[in-house]
Order: sequence, then C-alpha cells, then structure tokens
Amino acid sequence: MDYKILIVDDSSVTRAVLKKTIGMTGFPIQDITQTENGKQALQLLRREPFDLVMADLNMPQMNGIEMTRHILADESLKSIPVVVITTEASTTRIEELKAVGIRGYVHKPFTAENIRTMLLEVLGAPQPS
Repeated sequence: MDYKILIVDDSSVTRAVLKKTIGMTGFPIQDITQTENGKQALQLLRREPFDLVMADLNMPQMNGIEMTRHILADESLKSIPVVVITTEASTTRIEELKAVGIRGYVHKPFTAENIRTMLLEVLGAPQPS
C-alpha cells in the first residue's frame, strides 16, 4: 500500500524538509500534499482521502490541537491518524496532545530515522505491493 500524507505547517521550509525526509525513509508514498494551517487542512481532508496527517502545533488561523479536535469530531475524518511535529518538549504538553487524540509525536529537529519510527508506529510495516 502506498500512503497519502498531508503535511500541515506554516513554515514552507519545514514542509519541504519534512517532505524530503519522508522520502528518505523508504516508506511507500503515493503522494505528499502540503498546506500551511489547520483550516486549510480540514478543507483538503474533506475533499480527498489521506492516510496520515503530520502537523505543527503552532500555526495561524487554526493550530494543530484545534485541527485535531475537528478531525476527531468528524465521522468521516476521525479514523485518520494525526501526528504532531513540533519544538514543544514539555511532558505536560505531550500528555495534553495524547488526551486530545493525536497518534504520534516527533520533536523538531527530526531525522529520517525519527520519521520512519513514527511511520512504523502509526501506519504499521509497509506491505509489499
């Protein structure tokens, strides 16, 4: 199975680095779509299917926590796992994120190995095509 991933981050540099890093993991990727805030992400998620959302926490218009709450409240979207990629390192904040319903957490700066580990935890081992 090839995966469709949505990257949500207000930094175009971070989006580009994350996209490149995902490519370096060897994970089978069909497509990576990018957007800059949670509001735009919800619009995309309602128009096309994705297997995973990778989002920053701190973004304008709608942050990662608000976006995750909207995803989980929507019957048609709630099965899509959300992973947060952020500089936040507070244990309290991580627990808050888990309570909201995020499925994974990666601390910036990240490596291909961090991303691969997270993909394995959240999506499982890639299946041969």
